[in-house]
This record gives sequence, C-alpha cells and structure tokens, in this order.
Amino acid sequence: MASTSTSEPTHPVVFTTQTPYALPSQKFMIPTSWKRYQLSQLVNKALSLPKPIPFEFLVQGEILRGTLAEWCAEKGVGEEETLEIEYFESVMPPQRMSTLPHEDWVSSISCQLPGYFLTASYDGAIRIFGYSQKLLHTTAPHSAPISSLCIVPEPSRADNSSHLLATASQDLTARLTRIDLSSPSSPKAHTLASLHLHTAPLSSVSASPSGAHILTSSWDGLIGVFDASIPDADEVPADEVAGGERKKRRKVAQEDGSEAPRPKRKAPTTVLKSHTARVSRVVFGPDAKGASAYSCGFDSTVRTWDVENGVCTSTITASSKPFVDIALTANGHTALAASTDRTVSQYDLRAATTSATTPSVATLTHPATPSCIAVARPSASAPAVSTSASEHQLVTGAYDGVVRLWDLRSTRAAVAAFRAWESNAGTGPKKVLSVDWARGLVGVGGEGGVEVWKVGEGDRITTTA
Repeated sequence: MASTSTSEPTHPVVFTTQTPYALPSQKFMIPTSWKRYQLSQLVNKALSLPKPIPFEFLVQGEILRGTLAEWCAEKGVGEEETLEIEYFESVMPPQRMSTLPHEDWVSSISCQLPGYFLTASYDGAIRIFGYSQKLLHTTAPHSAPISSLCIVPEPSRADNSSHLLATASQDLTARLTRIDLSSPSSPKAHTLASLHLHTAPLSSVSASPSGAHILTSSWDGLIGVFDASIPDADEVPADEVAGGERKKRRKVAQEDGSEAPRPKRKAPTTVLKSHTARVSRVVFGPDAKGASAYSCGFDSTVRTWDVENGVCTSTITASSKPFVDIALTANGHTALAASTDRTVSQYDLRAATTSATTPSVATLTHPATPSCIAVARPSASAPAVSTSASEHQLVTGAYDGVVRLWDLRSTRAAVAAFRAWESNAGTGPKKVLSVDWARGLVGVGGEGGVEVWKVGEGDRITTTA
C-alpha cells in the first residue's frame, strides 16, 4: 500500500484509467483534503511523465469537483471503504481559432469536412470556407432563410472531392446540392433536387448514416422521409409546389450568368405523423441502415420512429417543455433535448415506452434558452479527443451568446464556457443558433456570424484550404 507523507486524515484509493498512463495496481492512502489538482500531481509524479498532463477524476461515475472529504460526506462513504477512482486527460480550455464574417445570421454550420467549414444563413445561401478563413464559394439554393444543413454520406462514392449537401428552408422546401472540391481554391456547386411536402417553414434536415434517406421536419407538425437519389423526371407536378420556385430560378440564372438546369422535384416516400405541434428537429439513429429516427417538438415530446414502417414506436412526454433541439450520444442510447425552459434534459431511450412519461436521467441547467446541441463526432482518421472523454461530452449554444462544454458524468455545472461574440451595445448578447463539433474543432454560428474554437485535440487551422 502506497502512502503519502502527511499527518492529515487519509482514505484508501485504487486508481484505474483507460488512457495509456496507467498507475501500478495498488492501493493508495490519499489525504481527504486533496482535490483534482493534487491527485493530478500524484499521477504525474508516480509515472515520472516528462511533460505534465492534467487529469480529471471520476468517483463512482461522477467528476470530482471538491475535496475527497466533501465527496465522502455527501455520499455517506465510510473512511474504511476503498474508493475506485478513474482518471482521464483533462480538456484544455477552449481557444478561439478563427472568425468567419457573414452579412446575415448563420443558422447552421458543419465542421465535418476536413479542411473546410460549411455554413448556411438567413440570406438563403450556403458558403464554403477553407481553414485559411478564406471564403471559397457561395451558392444560394433557397429563396428564404435556411434553417438547417447536413452532409449526405456517400460511402460507395470513390471521389471524395465531391459531396452532397441537404438544406432545409423557410421557403417550404429542402434542397440537395452537389459541391465539387476537386479544385480546393475554387469549389463549384449545383442544386440537383428540391424536396416537397411541407406547408410551413422547415426546421431541420437529417441524412441517414448510409446516405440512402433524408428526413425533414417542419412547423406543420410533419416529418418527411425521402430517398436521396436524384430522379430523372419531376415527382411533384408544378401546380402542387408551394413557394416561389419560378421566381427563385430566374434569380439564380441572373446571378450565375447561365441557364442552369432546374432542380428535379422530389416527393416523400413516407410521411411521419404523430406530433401535435411544430417539430423542431429530427435525427436518424446511429444504426447504419437508418431504421430508426428521433424527433422533438413544441408539443413537449421526444418521439422514436420506425422509419421503414412509418410509425411512432415510443413517446417521451415532458411537462411544459417545448423542445427546440435534439441530439443523440454516440452509442444512441441517450437523447439530449434542449427546451425553452432553459434546460437540456438527458433521456434514456431504452427506458422509453409508448405514451409514457419518462423522467430525465439528468438536467443541464442554463441561464438562458439553449438553442443547439452537438456531441463530438471524431473521424476514423483523426479522432477529436480521447475516446474515454469525448463519448461523454457535448457542447451547447444558448441565447445568452455562450457556448458551454458539458460532461454527462457530472452535470451540476459546465466543464468550460466561452462567449462567441462581443455583446451588442444596448441590445444584449448575440444569440448562438448553431454548433458543430468534429476533430477537436467547434464551429459556432449565430447572430455574430461564425467563430471556430479549439476544444480538445484535433485539426490545426493552417493557412491552406
């Protein structure tokens, strides 16, 4: 048994870790007045690490935020009971990396393509930026504000310089746009199809992991299921189209200086009906086939869907919690739902049953309405942060202009927080409307344009696109 030289009260502790920095399997007598800093020093000293590494510590699945004595007193743990404490590498304080100016509010941002940032804004345009912060291309597939953007996976496509984007808009349509990055300094874009179903503004769009299907959600309470193929002919007659498609087509032709082919009109394969108020967001589950989906809405529900059969299989009903965003943890077992009551609720989807009121596992309390959620999405070639940490972490953006980093193992307070933009004089903070997290980079979109922050280890922003 290892002991520290002190006359203070001590507690028996066994350390475990999933990192490469493992201590010998033995029991330590740790002063009960110690906090995270002293424990981290002990691990570094015991391993004789050439460069200090800060660590966080989990006691019975909860991050240690005070002294060992305070934790034991709160949990009623006796002084003879051996504690098993797991440690992992700390997330370094977030660092602002770059600013991408926009003339209008940015409603959606994607950091998923290495070397590029994709943004969608209230002027109906998609913009492609390089890591050099240079604006490389702008295309305007919509005639009204874009509410959501996602990349449609194409696993079988050999050409990784071409990508399919899906966008949802207040012009009552979703659009599929092909971007060509074969010339990194001068990308090209062409809108291939428009998706028609909704009679009210669209709130979100999502692609299945296989890229075979697209989901759209709307203020009309409906969720549309579309296949991602581009049809040879229109599937929706022109007289059934809602919105100003003809006017928009003339506008694009004038801007491009050429007569671009008109996007083909697509109809849904299935319509999901169960929400009784506007649907805020819909996302696919993690299964490769896209068999399940999850949605949230202003009817204070989180719903699970069997996409193939078009039925709602379970409903989590909250009390007076209009939901504005939803995200799933990496394993797909937990839903994180942001609400206008200034909370993000954590729900165990495995415990949900049809029409049952399922209590949240934990609640992340914010001082202002949280508008968006993102979990770390590491790529196979460049993981964002160490797996043991990232699978439990998420970021939220809120109307107070602050982005917060949370760890689901200890939800009393955010692990870190940063303000994206300076507040407007006399009008308050600039709202955060969108966040995305990939390869250690967090993209923040909202009233102030776009900022990119480094959270954890990952890509470096260089002067090349």
